Amino acid sequence: MIIVPLGVASATPTATRHLSSVALWREGSVYLFDCGENAQMRMLQAGLKRSQIECIFISHFDTDHYSGLIGLLSTLQLQRREKKLTIVGPVGIKKFVEWNFDFANVDLSYPLEFVEVEEDFEEQRVLDEEEIFVEARPLNHSKFCMGFRFQEKDRPGKVDADKAQAKGITEDWQYKDLKAGKDVELEDGTIVKSVDIVGHPRPGDSFAYITDTRYCPNSVKLAMNTNVLFHEATFSESLADKAEETGHSTAKDAARVANEAKTKLLVISHFSARYTNQYVLLREARDDFFPTWVATELRPIFTDPAHEKGIIQPKVYLKEINTGTSKNDYKKRSNNITDKKKRFRKRKKHTDSKPTRGYRKTSRSSESKSYSGRSYRSDRHNDDNNNSNQRKPKPITPRTPFDDFDRF
Repeated sequence: MIIVPLGVASATPTATRHLSSVALWREGSVYLFDCGENAQMRMLQAGLKRSQIECIFISHFDTDHYSGLIGLLSTLQLQRREKKLTIVGPVGIKKFVEWNFDFANVDLSYPLEFVEVEEDFEEQRVLDEEEIFVEARPLNHSKFCMGFRFQEKDRPGKVDADKAQAKGITEDWQYKDLKAGKDVELEDGTIVKSVDIVGHPRPGDSFAYITDTRYCPNSVKLAMNTNVLFHEATFSESLADKAEETGHSTAKDAARVANEAKTKLLVISHFSARYTNQYVLLREARDDFFPTWVATELRPIFTDPAHEKGIIQPKVYLKEINTGTSKNDYKKRSNNITDKKKRFRKRKKHTDSKPTRGYRKTSRSSESKSYSGRSYRSDRHNDDNNNSNQRKPKPITPRTPFDDFDRF
């Protein structure tokens, strides 16, 4: 299971942050949580295929959480999608989508299945498939909002092949039945019990998506024992009153949920535009819950790094905080500086052909001589060149020393 943040901004985009959206990749299928403006472009840049989207979950009707939905559905229409797409959201999501396509006089080439959730619900499985299910619970925002838990169902334990052969198991169907929990009867009437051959069930991975909410018990219930908790941290603790007023969480609130839910990893997101450095929020969260990361757009988060690394390759370069850019970019930059030096043409010395009576006319270069006998203009030019060599470009999507590189 791979989680890819597509947009980490709250309310309004910035030059380096896009609106809320998170993609979850599992076994070749993509599940999209919220669909802010430009979500489909960020999917392309992240190396995710839009054709692999199976389900879209809309948490609530704040515009920054669903403004990219119609554009994405239109793109799938142009790509001649045929398989069904499921859209989960509050009551009204079906009317919103159908009205937009009726207005544009567009007949979609693929079926849409809507799962609309009433405001007064307590808990609901909005998606239930053979290997996974998604649970929704109401949160505590200024308007109706849902949080989601993506859960893999428990997987069968491993079959002890040596023990099975010793008991006379030889056929493939016998192994399958044992793994499915069924006892197998041999030709001589001997019963081979599944519990004697198969180990304990293996718990599946889980992911909780909690955004736009004050602290509430449902947040803890959704996040209980998850592998990854993706929680909003719109404000710092100094603006706790603002968070309470607008129905949002602080970084401390996110850490509180993570502690009470005993999650393995907290990832904070949904940053207010007032924080140009989101690592201030990360420090606050880590004071209370250390295994916390800051969500970085397009940077994958793995639940099983040993087997999942390399599956998703971003199509754009993610600049690092310690270098600012890639080695190739540095080579290009240094070459450009060298070329500028080569193309630089020194100013000609200007002298007056008719000296004025009473004093000797000096050249501009000699006037610029300092008391040490060196040219002030020449020194300043050399200093500027040295500074340009040392100056590093401003990073756009930095990673931080708080991040654990081996997990990325």
